Amino acid sequence: MNSGRILIIEDDEGMRFFLTETLAKEGYDHRPVASGEEALKLARKEKFDVVIIDYNLPKMNGLETFRRLREGNPNMEAIMITAFGSRDLAITAMNEGILDFFNKPLDVAEIRVVIHRALERCQLKTEIQSLRHQLDETQGMERILGGSRAVQNVVERVRKVAQSNVAVLILGESGTGKELVAQALHYTSPRWRGPFVKVNCAAVPQELLEAEFFGYEKGAFTGAVKTRRGKFEQAHGGTLFLDEIGDMPLTTQMKILRAIQENEIEHVGGEDPIKIDIRLLAATNKDLEKAVAEGTFREDLFYRLNVVCIPIPPLRERPEDIPILANHFLRLYNEKFKKGIESVSPEGMELLQSYSWPGNIRELENVIQRGIVLAYNDVVGKKELIDVYPPLADNVPETAGPKLQDQVDAVASLTEKRLILEALKEENWKRQETADRLGISRKSLHNKMKKYGLER
Repeated sequence: MNSGRILIIEDDEGMRFFLTETLAKEGYDHRPVASGEEALKLARKEKFDVVIIDYNLPKMNGLETFRRLREGNPNMEAIMITAFGSRDLAITAMNEGILDFFNKPLDVAEIRVVIHRALERCQLKTEIQSLRHQLDETQGMERILGGSRAVQNVVERVRKVAQSNVAVLILGESGTGKELVAQALHYTSPRWRGPFVKVNCAAVPQELLEAEFFGYEKGAFTGAVKTRRGKFEQAHGGTLFLDEIGDMPLTTQMKILRAIQENEIEHVGGEDPIKIDIRLLAATNKDLEKAVAEGTFREDLFYRLNVVCIPIPPLRERPEDIPILANHFLRLYNEKFKKGIESVSPEGMELLQSYSWPGNIRELENVIQRGIVLAYNDVVGKKELIDVYPPLADNVPETAGPKLQDQVDAVASLTEKRLILEALKEENWKRQETADRLGISRKSLHNKMKKYGLER
């Protein structure tokens, strides 16, 4: 049997039989339907590589049907046929992404060649998508920046959970990177070929939430001029990420729970159930257990979402990650703004690490962006940072008295020297392995060995 699956959409029974017989002789796996509506229902359950579609279909013409099919399967190739073709229609079809256009009656030999070419193009797209996924997978994990134990715990949990299909609840303050974790879960999962669809539950007006999630039929309400798919349907075969789930009203929570339990939805104004296949991720900066106790969040939905929990620590709890993040944003905005800023000065970095960052990573990114735009020379210093963001100066902790500070520094130095010496001995004085063990650069290790007289 030839590889590839073909969908035939033809309302004329004789032509449908002709195409079915032709594909059967060639050994193709194929499914015939008589309308665009039937095709869309079938495509929700099965995936096709090529569609052979008649333009003159009842209710929904071939182009409209193709547009909606491709929403859920962007790699699909299409061959259009019609009994009443015109040059303008052929041009329109090609502009819409139709591979080839045929007038009836059909030339069997010619259509065989085009089907073969369409399947090859679809396979090539899939291979390119696979290569992109390998890149996305790497980037997805690498975008979770930080060398702290807390961040490494997040990365480790993402790797463990990504391959399963369980719901994940991502907890963290605003600006900690919850969406990055959700993207990493999607792009390292078996669903990476499918869509990643995000809904910010706090940003959608309450009266529009149901239509946003479940879609609606044409004429369902004032302004519904055409049928529209909701987020659940758009995420079919992929991942649905519900951000700020704690802000969802109770009435919508009940409908979300039903959709999760039954794996199906209904359009607003519709009657036919629509099967869905999604992986659900949710995130919030709120205490959902407290919300459950207060009656503002459904307990049954909480347990549905909280199969696995990934907490993300705030930036103030991992100041050792601030230099890594600051340098990342420095490179990013240097390139974006065509600047030549080399670094943040040591005093500037110390200032950044002393600040509490209530806005977390998003706030740090904003400060570095401002610093690059307004920097006077090739280094962003302490003065420039305070100039562009005065709260930095207000949040520097008060320094201890000189004698106490001297004692603190001495204890810190002795502890650091002991830890470095122990690591050197355990790694047989191999510097690169020791640096990796300590989570510092080889150059930094060299300087500290010199400082503490640990040169072998």
